[in-house]
Amino acid sequence: MPVMPGAEPFSHDGSDTGVLLCHGFTGSPHSLRAWAQYLADAGLSVSLPRLPGHGTTWQEMARTRWEDWYAEVNRAFEELRGRADQIFVMGLSMGGCLALRLAEVQGDAVSGLVLVNPSVTADTRLFALAPLLKLVVPSLKGVASDIKKEGVTEIGYDRTPVRAAATLPGLWRATKNQLRDVTQPVLVYHSTEDHVVSAASINVLRQALPPDQLTVRDCENSFHVATLDNDAQTIFTGSLEFVRAHSRAGRE
Repeated sequence: MPVMPGAEPFSHDGSDTGVLLCHGFTGSPHSLRAWAQYLADAGLSVSLPRLPGHGTTWQEMARTRWEDWYAEVNRAFEELRGRADQIFVMGLSMGGCLALRLAEVQGDAVSGLVLVNPSVTADTRLFALAPLLKLVVPSLKGVASDIKKEGVTEIGYDRTPVRAAATLPGLWRATKNQLRDVTQPVLVYHSTEDHVVSAASINVLRQALPPDQLTVRDCENSFHVATLDNDAQTIFTGSLEFVRAHSRAGRE
């Protein structure tokens, strides 16, 4: 299946400190490509995989489920471990949830998390109805390109495959049930105006993680895809500062 131009995965060999980036539901590596390049230019080893069913057609994505997306994130993590001694995981939206799930499973192998508008709980009735809707409706209006900055669009689907969406509650449940197992420092960037993910997900994280572990910074000039929006540079520089503050090399 041909990949959309600009939606290709990205990888860079740098220092012994690595970063794995996870894009969001119906999106593509394009939404995090500039972020990945910034970290690579700073000398880090970087991996930005393309999740199964993404960056091609929504019809192909309809044949995938959350376990497929997590498996690819885990595969990329294991590959990055072969060229980095310490790994930080970062993610946008559903990619933030995948990052949290990876931290729960991999434990101390993950050194820290940077999440942008993470999605960890249902925001609309769509997900309650998805198991029924998938039997009669193949797709609904897409959620890509929720961006405030004029002239910027995200490479993603204009339709949401309902069969794939119906699997998201499984990912949310698995992640929420083990949030107490997340012991790494967590930095979250939260858009104060987001038309895709509500504040409910931030509230879940605040209830599960202690204040000395979780830091939330507001992005007041961006919508959901903040990594392509007006606050992108703030996210990029803040994430690099976070890595340097929590990496072994930075503490030496």
